Amino acid sequence: MSSGPVTLTDRKSRVKQQLSDYLELTKPKIAVLLLVCVAIAAYCASNGQPDVARLIHVIVGTALVAASSCVWNQCLEVHVDRRMNRTAQRPIPSGRLSRYTSALFGTLLGSVGISYLLATVGVVPALIGALTWILYVFIYTPMKQVTPWNTTVGAVAGALPILMGWLAMNPVLDLKAVAIFAILFFWQFPHFMAIAWLYREDYAQGGMKMWSVVDGSGTKAGIQAVSGAMALLLVSVVPGLGEAAMPNVLYMLLSLLGGVFMLVASWRFFTSRDNKTARQLLFASLIYLPCQLALLVILPSGG
Repeated sequence: MSSGPVTLTDRKSRVKQQLSDYLELTKPKIAVLLLVCVAIAAYCASNGQPDVARLIHVIVGTALVAASSCVWNQCLEVHVDRRMNRTAQRPIPSGRLSRYTSALFGTLLGSVGISYLLATVGVVPALIGALTWILYVFIYTPMKQVTPWNTTVGAVAGALPILMGWLAMNPVLDLKAVAIFAILFFWQFPHFMAIAWLYREDYAQGGMKMWSVVDGSGTKAGIQAVSGAMALLLVSVVPGLGEAAMPNVLYMLLSLLGGVFMLVASWRFFTSRDNKTARQLLFASLIYLPCQLALLVILPSGG
């Protein structure tokens, strides 16, 4: 039985839905936070006076590479996503987009992104972009099915764009650059342990080897969260050291307060290991990172 002719309105609606689905594949909400981190790293690397053109170039190139890695992640995990409630309605597992066309889309984004970085900000940021893509897609993604240590690899991939932003402005990686990388690296542990706990049943259904799945008591996830928060507290003050004779005391004090805030939230999760404290830790992590990044801009220190 015919469903009737396809109208222009129907075609427009389908095109709009497809565009929305392709955008969803790129996980734009995650990309925004990542690109803010890249921009702040570039700002710090140039002592608050970034080359605007290069800044735009590194942001655009990083956005394309990050989008590509998110698309490929979903192409490789479609069988997992179908089994999990929170991901079953994503464009590929729901059948709205094919795995093949999505993979082509992801490949196009990545190829253009790496080429764009190479042409505009140089070889090193482009190589780090390629390394980040490989780590995230071909190492971190399959590791989630094998070992809970996948979070550590994912945290490296998540923090590497910091170095892309820095090196686009400054060819020298100093202690401040390493510290900003470390801030984003260690922040991911309490952040993702909270998420892993809240969605542990979904992850178990999907066969994901998260700490909250392999250790149902939550002890190991709690230890990861507390360890990450302790390290975060220590590394967050390093950018305030500046020149040996000119530490930025206000920056360091506020960073310590923020670090204690994260450590307390992580400790409460470790001792209670329930959804309430996990949500509080997740909220704390989402408050902490923008505030810490803002401090790097508002209270800069000498390099």
